[in-house]
Amino acid sequence: MASNLHNRSITSVDSLTAPEIRALLELARDLKSAKRGGYEIPRLSGQNIALIFEKDSTRTRSGFEVAAHDQGAHVTYMGPSGSHIGVSESIRDTARVLGRLFDAIEFRGYGQSDVETLAAHAGVPVYNGLTEDSHPTQILADFMTMREYTHKHLSDMKFCFLGDGHNNMARSLAVGAAKMGMDLTIASPESRRPDAAFIAHLAALSAPSGAQIRFESDPKVAVDKADFLYTDVWLSMGEDPTLWQARIEMMKPYQITAALMAATGNPHTKFMHCLPSFHNTETKMGRDIHDRFGLDAMEVTDEVFEGPASIVFDQAENRMHTIKAILVATLS
Repeated sequence: MASNLHNRSITSVDSLTAPEIRALLELARDLKSAKRGGYEIPRLSGQNIALIFEKDSTRTRSGFEVAAHDQGAHVTYMGPSGSHIGVSESIRDTARVLGRLFDAIEFRGYGQSDVETLAAHAGVPVYNGLTEDSHPTQILADFMTMREYTHKHLSDMKFCFLGDGHNNMARSLAVGAAKMGMDLTIASPESRRPDAAFIAHLAALSAPSGAQIRFESDPKVAVDKADFLYTDVWLSMGEDPTLWQARIEMMKPYQITAALMAATGNPHTKFMHCLPSFHNTETKMGRDIHDRFGLDAMEVTDEVFEGPASIVFDQAENRMHTIKAILVATLS
């Protein structure tokens, strides 16, 4: 179904049309069933994939490595200090070298322009594993997970993102929702909403799909009747850590608590998070925030994160299945 993606790069959610997103989700579902059923057929034997990581990762790296291995491909991991890229060799030159050695390239880093430059000059498919602008492989996993937890079509789902409405996850979810005709409310302070140009872009995408994309300051209004509540960390990797105090004060009303889950009025509402999450003090960051600001949790309470409505680890698993769908659709 996704054969039209052969040899294509996926550098943002905007790289994909609504039919292509649906095709990838169907392919991911089939590949997940095949893996679990023990009848998966490797389609990428002999292929080599470069994994470039300017930012460290758990789910993206593991997802690409396991997906490639299952399909018979080999990967070469290049960590933050594992290549000359961007330091003593330009992105464009690196693209032209790696494109001659590898069948595809994954890039996880900071600048959207970097992944776009790789795609323009490598001559092989390039995949965005996360940039400051977009996180397409996460969005596919999120939509796959949503479909697994409700009988509704994506276009009938209502969900709410709470927190930093300007970060890459909020904006990526908004683009995906606009393309798929979904009902999304982004609950955030007005100062952390996307700019006017991006909001206009969402409106243009929503016109043919019938999507409803809203921005709301009151979290209790935003979550009404939502099928899913979604959040992310309040300060993204690479942002100035001196911003923590101001960001905590700004975002505290948007913390997902049991009371906010109940405020949806929907007993079937599920909780989602792209991970990692600061929901307790079991991490160095969590302990530091507790010591400095007295918080046991940030964007979500431990009660919700560990509760029966949480589907975050299904999301995490589905990163691998949707990444595998991308690899098979573009390379096989």
